[in-house]
Amino acid sequence: MDEQLCYAYAVVGSSAAVELTGVQGVAGAPVTLVRSGPVAAAVSAVPREGFSETALKAGLENLEWLEATARAHHSVIEALAARTTVLPLRLATVYLDEASVRQMLGEREADLAALLDRLADQVEWGVKVYAEVPPPAAPSAPPPAADTGAASEADAGRAYLRRRRHQRQEREDAWRTAEEAVRRTELQARGLAVERTRHRPQQGGLAQGVPGENVANDAYLVPHRLSEEFRNRMLHAADDLPGVRVDVTGPWAPYSFTAPLAPDAQEGAGQR
Repeated sequence: MDEQLCYAYAVVGSSAAVELTGVQGVAGAPVTLVRSGPVAAAVSAVPREGFSETALKAGLENLEWLEATARAHHSVIEALAARTTVLPLRLATVYLDEASVRQMLGEREADLAALLDRLADQVEWGVKVYAEVPPPAAPSAPPPAADTGAASEADAGRAYLRRRRHQRQEREDAWRTAEEAVRRTELQARGLAVERTRHRPQQGGLAQGVPGENVANDAYLVPHRLSEEFRNRMLHAADDLPGVRVDVTGPWAPYSFTAPLAPDAQEGAGQR
């Protein structure tokens, strides 16, 4: 037992009827509940060798380990979310033992219970707006004119300037259209979403393989009963805007709305 640590996935209500038979966590370990008053944490045992503070630092830099752990972590959270209101914990939140988890729950009991009440029967939807924005024109000198005199050289210069103005105008138009698409998604969310969290647009490796430039990356908290209407509104928010696409994902557990949670684990924790 001394060779094992306690991996925590999420917090749920202690009285929730959560059936965990068959739910497996990291490394295929069975998931159980640690209860403290009105709240409980979903946990599983993990080997100290792979999840000590030192091992976690190395693991979080290993893409293969990180992907496998993240998949298991989020599959447990989604299994819980299908059954009850859930407060997701950060990836790689590991405690010394179940007693340490119970202590954390007891210390944060009132805050956790209040957050569970606030998020009851609500889900998270992700809304990303992508725009086909032409790349900025590379700075260059006007093309040299042939030896046909000053008039031809002037014509070449004017043509060059026209192309530059046209390229600049295309970018400005694309950004205005993208801004309009974002405005429309915000407008369509009114009356349906109860909260919004604005994330940084995805760039670099996070955006590879996705056409267009990510200009908005928002998360909305929506009552479950309004989810279908919310999704339909978002999918059609930019129908008549050329070069713009709105991607909608969900429903998810409310990952983006539990930021105040993030309790410290005794063996270290990584970011989601």
